[in-house]
Amino acid sequence: MNPFAHKIMSQKYLWTEAGETEWEHIAYRVTKNVLGSLGIKKNSSTFKATYEMIKAKKFMPGGRYLYASGRPLHQVQNCALLRAEDSREGWAEHVNKNSLALMTGAGVGNVYSDVRPRGAKIRRTGGEATGPLALMQITNELGRGIMQGASRRSALWAGLHWNHKDVMEFIRLKDWSPEVRAMKEKDYNFPATLDGTNISVILDTSFFKAYKDEKHPMHVHAHSVYWSVVRQMLKTAEPGFTVDCGENEGENLRNACTEVTSKDDSDICNLGSINMAQIDSLEDMTQVTQLSTLFLLAGTVYSDVPYPKIDQIRTKNRRLGLGLMGLHEFLLKNSKSYGPDPDLQEYMKIYACSTGFAKEWANQYELSPPVKTRAIAPTGTIGIVAETTTGCEPIFCVAFKRRYLKGNSVHYQYVVDPTAKKLIDSGKIDAEKIEDAYSIGPQRRVEFQAWLQQFVDHSISSTINIPHWGSQANNESTVNTFGEMLMQHLPNLRGITCYPDGARGGQPLSPVQYKTAIKHVGEDFVEGEEQKTVFESADICDITGKGGSCGA
Repeated sequence: MNPFAHKIMSQKYLWTEAGETEWEHIAYRVTKNVLGSLGIKKNSSTFKATYEMIKAKKFMPGGRYLYASGRPLHQVQNCALLRAEDSREGWAEHVNKNSLALMTGAGVGNVYSDVRPRGAKIRRTGGEATGPLALMQITNELGRGIMQGASRRSALWAGLHWNHKDVMEFIRLKDWSPEVRAMKEKDYNFPATLDGTNISVILDTSFFKAYKDEKHPMHVHAHSVYWSVVRQMLKTAEPGFTVDCGENEGENLRNACTEVTSKDDSDICNLGSINMAQIDSLEDMTQVTQLSTLFLLAGTVYSDVPYPKIDQIRTKNRRLGLGLMGLHEFLLKNSKSYGPDPDLQEYMKIYACSTGFAKEWANQYELSPPVKTRAIAPTGTIGIVAETTTGCEPIFCVAFKRRYLKGNSVHYQYVVDPTAKKLIDSGKIDAEKIEDAYSIGPQRRVEFQAWLQQFVDHSISSTINIPHWGSQANNESTVNTFGEMLMQHLPNLRGITCYPDGARGGQPLSPVQYKTAIKHVGEDFVEGEEQKTVFESADICDITGKGGSCGA
């Protein structure tokens, strides 16, 4: 394991008080506790195969599995999916549910569309409603104060429907002033509006009807919402879109990274990913899909939950979020470009068999069958530990600076992308010739995501990296081109997010030169050290669309 991956594993997942020192110890602890909930014995072939699969990193359980399995409070599932209610009692319950979820290690996705708009009259007590945006900000401040495991920031998402009366204000909510941006750049912990919450505008079937039909009474509004969001996502990164139409109509509750969907308040997501970079054959893919489906199913029995209603909804739906990671490395190892591929399609067909595998396992262990089984999560930290590309994302950049929270201060390390390093060390390709998130471009990213979505019954969490706003490749003149391209694919997606470089002060990843990063791999720096800030200021890649040392 490379030094950076080992350091992240040690900081986030090793249970040192129990004597753990290596990945295989984590793999054994997680397998023993999770499969044990179904009565699967340690000497059984199923146990041994599952342990070897995780040990070999062919399947990576979600980070909460790696951290919490075996602990007295073993909340190993991920985010709660909640709907805010429009009443005094509903607001109080909303705060209570979010607090309980965050304090047990779960992130939270909240839909606020049922909350009456700002300025609406309150009949019984008099006065005017403060609206959903006020409740979002209350929730954001809960997240600021609740640290998960003393080291993890709370994960929150907020969604609002396109036809809510407050949606235009919502779209501009995170368009911070230059003064706030400057303070955020200087101090990552400086408070800003919804700085701990990802936000999305929710699109449903009625949106697409209104958008396409010039005679529709909401046609102008639909266009206004769409193009306002497109411009904001290219300029400030948020909001994004979540799409819940057709057979998925009404399934607009999301987890914090938006890949798991539901109609039911207090549902919960349950994540783990097949590492395509470690899959050797179609037979291997079949076995890993079967065993990883069983693992996640066992997690629905093993995991503690934040409050009783979640257990009731989980028992009814038993949603699994079996995902994928290492897709770009899989393509690179097989000398293929990033995008749809006939060979990859054969693997995806097996991946889609998780629905049938889940029913078979559920019958065997007398459990309710999962309503859906597949969701592609971003897999940031576990992707680092697995030393491969995350989710369906391409290589971000050959080398980058990664910021992370350690105690109460922000630290950073220089990282050489592990997939890129393997290719460079093998002599197969030069650093400058490796495709990355910027050189691939938005259209290929969207097309690949739309192609993958046909194999995924939940959603895909994907962020499209683009050059900074005001650059040659991303400015006012490019908004229409991007928006028209996106609209062609949007009905076939379930969500989309962009991130313009530099859109947020203290962003976690910043491209740097490969020649600099390779000198400092494994070293740890505190954000704001003067000489390091000066040193790196001349080293950040020029990701303006004109090229740079990272191959952007």
